[in-house]
Amino acid sequence: MTETLAGRTAVVTGATSGIGAATAKRLAAEGASVALIGRREARLKELSQDIGTRVLPVATDISDWDAVRAAAATIRAELGPVDLVVANAGVMLAAPFEQASTVEWNEMVGTNVTGLLYTGRAFIDDLLAAAAAGGRADLVHIGSIGGHTVFPNYGVYTATKAAVAHLTRNLRAELGPRGVRVKNIEPGFVGTELGDGMRDAGQREHLVRWRDSLEILTSEDIADAVAYAAAAPRRVNIAEMIVVPTQQG
Repeated sequence: MTETLAGRTAVVTGATSGIGAATAKRLAAEGASVALIGRREARLKELSQDIGTRVLPVATDISDWDAVRAAAATIRAELGPVDLVVANAGVMLAAPFEQASTVEWNEMVGTNVTGLLYTGRAFIDDLLAAAAAGGRADLVHIGSIGGHTVFPNYGVYTATKAAVAHLTRNLRAELGPRGVRVKNIEPGFVGTELGDGMRDAGQREHLVRWRDSLEILTSEDIADAVAYAAAAPRRVNIAEMIVVPTQQG
C-alpha cells in the first residue's frame, strides 16, 4: 500500500460485510482513519479489530435520521472532521411485482435512497469545510449497473439505483463548484451477501445460479476502485465508474 490517503478521515456505511468491509480495510491500509457504520455491532467490532488503529465502529441504522446525526457527532468527537464518505449500505430484494412484499420495498427505499441521503446530509458540512480549506473532499455513492439496465423482478431495486445515479449527477453539479467531488461507483455482479435476505426463495436460487454462471467480482475489486478514485488529485473527479466482470460484458 502507498499511504495515498494519509491524514484523511473516512466514513463507510454498510461496513459489516462485503464491499463496505473491504473498502474500510483498503482505506485504512492507505492511511485513512475510518469510521465503520452498520447495524450489526458485533461484526463492526470484529472488523475494527482486524483493521487495528485509527478505526471507530459505530452501530447505526442509516434509515433513522436521528441515529445518523448522533453517529456523525460521535465520529467527529473521536476522529475529527470527515473528508471522505462512502455511502455503500444497500439492500437488494427481488420478487415478481404482483407478489412482492411492500415491507421489502420499504426496506430498499429506506436504505438505498433515504439512508444514502441521510448519510450525505449528515457529513456535507464537513466535506464543504474540507474543500474550502483546500483539501480533497469526496462523497462516494455505491450504485449499481441496475441503475441503467433492466432486470425482470428487480424493478424496485433498480429504481432505487437509478435514483442514486441521478442524485449523484445533480449533487455533482451543485457541490462540484464548491470543491466537493461527488461520484458514483456502479458494480456489476459481486460476491457479497447482497440478496441473501430475499423472501422469495425462487429468486434467491436464481441469483445464486446467475452468479455461478460467470467469474464475478470480489469486494476487494470495488474497494480498489473507491481507493483509486479518492486518491486522485484534487482537480480530478472520477465522476462515474462502472465496474463489471469481464464476462458480464
